Amino acid sequence: VQLQASGGGLVQPGGSLRLSCAASGRTFTLYSMGWFRQAPGKERELVASIAWKGINPSYADSVRGRFTISKDNAENTVYLQMNSLKSEDTAVYYCAARKRSPGNYDIWGQGTQVTVSS
Repeated sequence: VQLQASGGGLVQPGGSLRLSCAASGRTFTLYSMGWFRQAPGKERELVASIAWKGINPSYADSVRGRFTISKDNAENTVYLQMNSLKSEDTAVYYCAARKRSPGNYDIWGQGTQVTVSS
């Protein structure tokens, strides 16, 4: 399975961005997808996840109510809609997948930079 992330950029506080993660290959083996982020000097954080079937979204407390994870089952693409962005959301965002639960996310896409700044 390969993951291709896109959609990062520079946005002002209060603005919005949508990240995309396109999955290809043996995607039928996947159990769930997640979006992680890592800011300079901080540990990597799981911000949202969703089952591969596109159900059961889950969010970190830091983003709940502002971020929405969704999946286009026809396109095998997972989205992260980020609204009301704050400076503390600035990080490199990664999409990842795992094949079982419990289990580690062990399939990773490349990171995409999100910078929230005026």
